[in-house]
Amino acid sequence: MNIITGLLVSTFRLSTPLLLGALGEVFVERTGVMNIAIEGIFLMGAWGGFVGAYLSGSLFVGFLLAIAMGVTFGAIYGLITVKLKQHQIVTGVALNILALGLGLFLYRVLFGVPLLPLTVSPLNDIPIPLLSRIPVIGPALFRQNILTYLAMLLVPVGYWVLFRTRLGLTLRSVGENPEAVDAAGINVERVRFLAVLASSALSGLAGAFFSIGYLGLYTNDMIGGRGWIAFAICFLGNWNPVGVLIGALVFGLADALSVTFLTSGFKAIPHEFFIALPYILTIIATVVRKKLNVPAMLGKPYVKERS
Repeated sequence: MNIITGLLVSTFRLSTPLLLGALGEVFVERTGVMNIAIEGIFLMGAWGGFVGAYLSGSLFVGFLLAIAMGVTFGAIYGLITVKLKQHQIVTGVALNILALGLGLFLYRVLFGVPLLPLTVSPLNDIPIPLLSRIPVIGPALFRQNILTYLAMLLVPVGYWVLFRTRLGLTLRSVGENPEAVDAAGINVERVRFLAVLASSALSGLAGAFFSIGYLGLYTNDMIGGRGWIAFAICFLGNWNPVGVLIGALVFGLADALSVTFLTSGFKAIPHEFFIALPYILTIIATVVRKKLNVPAMLGKPYVKERS
């Protein structure tokens, strides 16, 4: 595999968790709720995925536990912000800090402090016959693991749901004019709460990608801000699944470049620059992005008027 092909393969692979998390964020933010707890949910998904897979010997169980952990944290966040109308940013930051301590505590309760890292066998690639043999793009697009295929499939599905279905219209309307939705007899709080749960399930799955879909181990710092990058991609993609796909691939490429240069022994540029490259790109992209179609009620709790 030449360097260009390897770079493309890594780009699609490393964009997977960013795409999953950002897609979930698109749907929940379209309802007016920012899932600020996304970084902590990524981490708890990574923890749940590894623990489930390690104790059961099944990656499938690991992914189920990752989703369950994501939904649990999402339910806490939704209860506080949607039901109790508390500040979304403050609540999200608090849950992110909680996840950092909780992940380390629960890992040590279960496994102590092992001398060597505990590992599991991560997901295998699934080559698609014939298509995976196409030069250059074949391995990148058609020789990936099941999570990468799922993430890519969710882009057209998500676009269709959001812009071509009654459900999508409801989600968008809740984020733009919740009073009109409420007047139509639809429970705004329920829609928002369920959107938080769905977003958190995808973010939990995204976190599990790091622990059992890619690395095969768990460390408490393995997410390293990528939940926040997924959050930023939602903004930069203008709350559109297609825009999110482009953003995830760009950041996946930045991640892939950092890995490629670090493993190649290239020393003309300090390796710390390549480690920081995805985060530098996040700052630059945020600064230069001028026009955003922000949902009108984003970040604002809905308080039903009493007659």
